[in-house]
Amino acid sequence: MDDSAVIVNEASPAETPHPHVIRVIAGEFAAGGDYSTWREQGTADWLLIHTIAGAGRVAGPAGDVITAAGDSVLLRPHLRHDYGTAEVSWTLAYAHFHARAEWAPLLDWPIRGGGVGFVHAPSEVRLRVLGGLRSCAAFSAGSMPQSELLAMNSLESALLWLDTQNPLRGRMDERLLRVIAHIGSDLAADLSIHVLTTVATLSPSRLSRLFTDSLGVSPQRYVERERLARAAQLLATTDRAIGDIARDVGLSDPLYFSRRFSRLHGISPTAYRRRRGPQLMKELKTIQSQ
Repeated sequence: MDDSAVIVNEASPAETPHPHVIRVIAGEFAAGGDYSTWREQGTADWLLIHTIAGAGRVAGPAGDVITAAGDSVLLRPHLRHDYGTAEVSWTLAYAHFHARAEWAPLLDWPIRGGGVGFVHAPSEVRLRVLGGLRSCAAFSAGSMPQSELLAMNSLESALLWLDTQNPLRGRMDERLLRVIAHIGSDLAADLSIHVLTTVATLSPSRLSRLFTDSLGVSPQRYVERERLARAAQLLATTDRAIGDIARDVGLSDPLYFSRRFSRLHGISPTAYRRRRGPQLMKELKTIQSQ
């Protein structure tokens, strides 16, 4: 959209006050039909806006982007801010933030309107996104010494969930995400194909196809891989008995556990512990000294 398209009575709208952002400022509010924001030069920080209900209008250099429930838009630093309610009302969560360097891939979104990042989150994912943004808002208003860092961690969680729906990296089906979250929540639980299909509300064949297409492995192989990965972590970082670790990850037969672990890692659990444990501790000390 060219500058002439936002002229009102031959004069630019009044400049909206700029937030003072050290790391992150977040919040949530409901706006009526007359709500609008204008910042000619944008801000020095990033701005994430997630639509909870109603509709918003965000102007990009080449046109307007209209948002509905589940849509998130991302405005990069110094991009002109020209946004407001598109219809009768707009309920939104937002975060102004200075991005961590390692967030660069999470901020690479598809572009609409010539400069506005746009990602849509389906129903289950949007609850995760909103939860992260609400947690971010609560921490950003807190007074603990750790409040800002906790707010940034919450925002990172929201960005990571949005990244699962970023078509530039391959959007993940929310039913697959539901199953993955269920698996990760308790590796010692019954994670048979019958249980997983119930969680996904899909047939065994459809779930298997979904896993294979998205992750390159079957559901059963994914479960085993996650269990053995967690076992490897416990072997390297604890002195717990190998049999106890096997039970903790849902592989109660020690012989079967040892055989599958050796097949994946090329060495036995005992040898892995001897080799990887000291190496990991050395790496941790190096990180702590930096």
